[in-house]
Amino acid sequence: METTTLKVEGMSCGGCVKSVTNVLTALPGVAKAEVSLEDKQARVEYEAGRVSIEDMKRVIVDAGFEAA
Repeated sequence: METTTLKVEGMSCGGCVKSVTNVLTALPGVAKAEVSLEDKQARVEYEAGRVSIEDMKRVIVDAGFEAA
């Protein structure tokens, strides 16, 4: 299991946090996602062989936020 931290811009409320958490945890290979509104980031535990960081960024962007 690996861990990465992604910067997430555009979140303004708890609903945004829930949306980002939901799209990340729906990805096959993501074990856990902790999203912080205050820190503007998502800390994700994942299996590198099943999901890529680019996959995570894509679903965040598709949900209407910016990811880096």
